This record gives sequence, structure tokens and C-alpha cells, in this order.
Amino acid sequence: MRAPTLALIAVTAVWGSTFVVVKDAVEQMPVTDFLTWRFALAALAMLLLRPRSVAALGSGGRRAGLVLGLALGGGYLLQTLGLQTTGAAVSGFITGMFVVLTPLGAAVLLRQSPDRTAWLAVALATVGLGFLALHGLSVGAGELLTLGCAGAFALHIVGLGRWASSYNVYGLAVVQLLTVAAMCAVVAVPGGLAVPPDAGVWGALGLTAIAATAVAFVVQTWAQAHLPPTRAAVVMTMEPVFAGLFAVVAGGEHLGLRTIAGAVLVLAAMVLTEVGPRRGAEGDVERLEV
Repeated sequence: MRAPTLALIAVTAVWGSTFVVVKDAVEQMPVTDFLTWRFALAALAMLLLRPRSVAALGSGGRRAGLVLGLALGGGYLLQTLGLQTTGAAVSGFITGMFVVLTPLGAAVLLRQSPDRTAWLAVALATVGLGFLALHGLSVGAGELLTLGCAGAFALHIVGLGRWASSYNVYGLAVVQLLTVAAMCAVVAVPGGLAVPPDAGVWGALGLTAIAATAVAFVVQTWAQAHLPPTRAAVVMTMEPVFAGLFAVVAGGEHLGLRTIAGAVLVLAAMVLTEVGPRRGAEGDVERLEV
């Protein structure tokens, strides 16, 4: 298994590990306020380490980072709005539909058509996500908003797969995080931006801002410079698998047969993207211009 795939798996493990602490934190402050602090602190930490990283990108890199940040921030905000009327499990499944929307986006925007093996991996991952999350599904406004979230995340994966190899990884990640922080602040500030109420929430912010945001998005940006969008999307469906694992280990939750079956299918999909033929997924594509 190649280094970029392993790196992206590590990122999903970090994201999955934060579910328990984030769940506790957002019970004490609004989600959009938490996201504002998370992305702002992550961007600030990165800028302190490399204050000239954004200037060094050039205008093309900054525009690419802005577009990617708008897609990423749109995904987070649509998911948050959808959660107001949609259960967490259903939201997790619909969000995971980015694995289906990503190859469609790659085909339309990048003229990059996945082969049959890639589509089989997408199908396995989708069924696996269903086993992990679904216990019934009805379609309403919340579900449609969450589907929009999945579309935004798919666009982010597709765009990152094309632009990450063209610009400095670090600077590109900083612009994305600054954009997401600004978008979340626009939503949060009119109601008053809440300050984290205690050390526990500050700890959750520190963990998510540094490990799950600053470090994770730099690694993701680097990994996607070397992976086609469809393969990256399939690998990223490992996040709910790790979330379930950490929920069992740290949260004391029960691991049922449905969860095990879903995890096995997602793992099978990821392995299939690595051992299957790569020609259709990695053919030459035209570069997106911004």
C-alpha cells in the first residue's frame, strides 16, 4: 500500500478519534461557534509557524485555496443545518455519499472516468456506510441539506486532487482553513460568538484544531496530490469505521453485527482500490484553471 494511501488512512483515524470529544464539546456550545474557533485556531497556528506561506502561494494558489475552502466550509455548514432535523446516523450515511458523488464530479469536471473496479469499490463502500449508519431513512429538508453537504465535500475532494500537485501544500491548506473559519464566523457571529466555557471544551478545541485540522489537512492535501479523487474518496470512508472503533474503545459502546459487516465492506472497498487496475482512475486529465 502506497504512502499517500497510508497517510490518508491516518487522517481518517484522527478524524474518527475526535467524534467522542467533539460530541461532548458541542453539547456545551453551538456547533458553528465551535467550528469557528476550531478552524481559526488551526489557521493561526499554521501561520505562526510559516507566516509567509499564503503570500508565497501566488494569486493562482490563493484562488484555488479559496475555492477549495468554500466547498469545504459549505459542506460543514450544510451538514450542521441538516443535523437540526436529521438524526446523526442518517446524517453520517448521507454525508458519506460523497464517495458516490466524487467519481461523478471527476468525470464531469476532470474528464476522468473511473473504471469498473473503482465503481465496484464505490458500491461496496456505500453499502458498508449503510450498514454502519442506517436504521431507516426518510427524505426531508434536513436530508436534502445533508446531501448538499456530501456534494460540497465531493467537490472539495475533486478540486484538491487536481490543485494539490500544482501549489505549495502548506499554503494551500492555510487558505482553505482561513476560508472555512470566515464562513463559520459569518454564521456564528450575528448570534454572538460563544467563548469555550471550560477547560474540557478548550482541550477538545486544541485536539481538533491542531491534530484533526492543521496537521490533518496538510497531510490530506499532500496525499491527494498523489491520489485520484475516486480512490481518495473511498479511502476517506474509513472515517466512520475508526469513529465506531474509538466509540467502542473510549466510549464503551457496543459493536454489533451490522457495524462489523459495514466496516468489513468499507475495508474491502479500500483494498479493492489498491489492488485493482489503476489505468481508468489515473489516466491523464486536463488541469482545472482558476
